[in-house]
Amino acid sequence: METIEKLKLLGPATCYEPAEEVVDTRRSVPRRDDDLSGAIHNAVMPGGKRIALLKTLLTSVCERDCAYCAFRKGRDFRRATFSPDELAGFFVKLHRKGIAQGIFLSSGIAGGGPRVQDRLIATAEILRRRHGFRGYIHLKIMPGAERDQVVAAMRLADRVSVNLEAPNPERLRTLAPHKAFVEELLKRLRWVDEIRKGAPGRWPSSTTQFVVGAVDETDVELLTTTEFLHRQAGLARAYFSSFTPVADTPLEGRPPSPPLREHRLYQSSFLLRDYGFGLEELPFGTGGNLPLDTDPKLAWAHSHLAHSPVELNQASRRSLLRVPGIGPLSANKILRERRRGHLHDLSDLRRLGIAAQRAAPFVLLDGRRPPRQLGLWPT
Repeated sequence: METIEKLKLLGPATCYEPAEEVVDTRRSVPRRDDDLSGAIHNAVMPGGKRIALLKTLLTSVCERDCAYCAFRKGRDFRRATFSPDELAGFFVKLHRKGIAQGIFLSSGIAGGGPRVQDRLIATAEILRRRHGFRGYIHLKIMPGAERDQVVAAMRLADRVSVNLEAPNPERLRTLAPHKAFVEELLKRLRWVDEIRKGAPGRWPSSTTQFVVGAVDETDVELLTTTEFLHRQAGLARAYFSSFTPVADTPLEGRPPSPPLREHRLYQSSFLLRDYGFGLEELPFGTGGNLPLDTDPKLAWAHSHLAHSPVELNQASRRSLLRVPGIGPLSANKILRERRRGHLHDLSDLRRLGIAAQRAAPFVLLDGRRPPRQLGLWPT
């Protein structure tokens, strides 16, 4: 099979593995190369820079039988495999043509996790050492990878990830019956954190991914694990992937998870990671899930700030972050502006690039509620 044909099979397969923020995929590839549009994406890197990112698997052959997965053992579809030399060489050609600036590399599991990890590492080593590539590399850590392999991957990559897929061992037993939550997966995330803390130098950030809505897990379960990983394992980002049923898999009859649920999980995970919220402050319903009809930060503000608004000229950064429309960058702008003088009205917030109308119901300016224009729709 030609290399380009393999990429057309293996690139789109990474839609099941969100790993960077992907935007505007329809314009991610030059028109003359639009046959690669399923493999090359406009992606936002951890620092905010946007690059064209090649996302692919080394192989779609897999010996595991995860109940939701299109690549599960025994499923009848056309599979493909790259050698490390082949994939590295092809990526370098794309890079030299300006088609791809970075690479995300994952794989099915064939021959055990350590064997596949060796092949992922070999691909990255060829790129770094033979071809002198200094751009962005994201490497997947395979289930069961050895500690020395994790260290080797971290020395080569800008980001590494271990897909937990489920929030706890009980849910994983249904989703992926032959994966061990603690021994194969969580332990690798802990190793990544230990390696970063144990030696000086530049180490990559780490992420994980959860499948949402496949096995009746609740948002409380997902976000409990997410909060733990942020605080105890140095996790940079949790990704949530809405379950979509795949034909010829055990879960093909389950309904897809609503994308809005995924969106609320992202909003809540950012509140936990960046805004100082605790899990107990999120607006879970009686079933353990977030309401779909409201932003979780807005729901908290209506309960806590509508009658006790935040004084913008005196509030701490932590209190500012509780106000809808004010994020970490906006809070920093307010603190800098206060060193130069007072904020007097909503126009001062607009000048700082803050969503003033969104914040207005929950703030005071010099002890007074700012006048605001009422919207056509409730906030």
